[in-house]
Amino acid sequence: MSLAPRAVLVHRTTEYEELVARHGTHGQAAFFLSSRGRDIEEVAERHRRTRRALAEVTAAIPLTWRQSRVERADLDRFLFAPEDVVVVVGQDGLVANVAKYLAGQPVVGIDADPGRNPGVLVRHRPADAPTLLPGALAARTGTTELTMVEAVADDTQRLLALNEIYLGAAGHQTARYRLGLDDDGGAVEAQASSGVLVGTGTGATGWIRSVWQERGGGGADGGPRLPAPTEQRLVWFVREAWPSPATGTSLVAGELAAGHRLTLTVESERLIAFGDGIETDAVELTWGQRVRVGVGEERLRLVG
Repeated sequence: MSLAPRAVLVHRTTEYEELVARHGTHGQAAFFLSSRGRDIEEVAERHRRTRRALAEVTAAIPLTWRQSRVERADLDRFLFAPEDVVVVVGQDGLVANVAKYLAGQPVVGIDADPGRNPGVLVRHRPADAPTLLPGALAARTGTTELTMVEAVADDTQRLLALNEIYLGAAGHQTARYRLGLDDDGGAVEAQASSGVLVGTGTGATGWIRSVWQERGGGGADGGPRLPAPTEQRLVWFVREAWPSPATGTSLVAGELAAGHRLTLTVESERLIAFGDGIETDAVELTWGQRVRVGVGEERLRLVG
């Protein structure tokens, strides 16, 4: 007997809720903000818009479906099921936060505060939910499959991300490692830098794009061309590589097609790898460990 579909609403604590939790009451939070030249009503109004969006989406869930809610901080402890339809109500970054915990479930991105978010991943309004939710169950109809990036360490630790993976020192201090490419004849280069970024086409709207622009935006110097979100290709950049008698700067940017890997061998006491800006969920790496980064097998199924 097959289970009824389950709508999983993913949301995050609002700024207003965080302020009240920290200061105890609305009045104390208002006093704190006023002492810094801000009005709590602005924050409270965004909170109300988010709550209205959640209520409207909840009301649109078909009566025959099951439903559940999960806050962003609890994602690593939540068990997603194959029959789930994941409904992200919030910001673009919240879709990236949930992506690595999924295995092909369709994701509906609902913009809780239109005008404040770019809407790259939360593409819909709460009023669209009555049509989107039933349609999300159709076999890959109306979905966009977004490429993801993965890092796999030699001790089997694995990290998956929708936007980008950062490899470097905690606190973005100097990282020492050896860098190599699968298709470069086995050549490697010892480097000292502030870390390596490997990103997808979805990530090309954020951190990766800022580094790409600093390098000239793939102009006449032959820099890598940014991929499309659905393209099975990644770009990578070394941040602030430092030349010295022991370290080089010849491998500082490039592309990774599907099946190709960038290999980093740690030559520091401790490096980390984290995805989509979540440093609290990092893979720990120590001297001599090797980590390989490339296009992930999983893809995010985004509705609409």
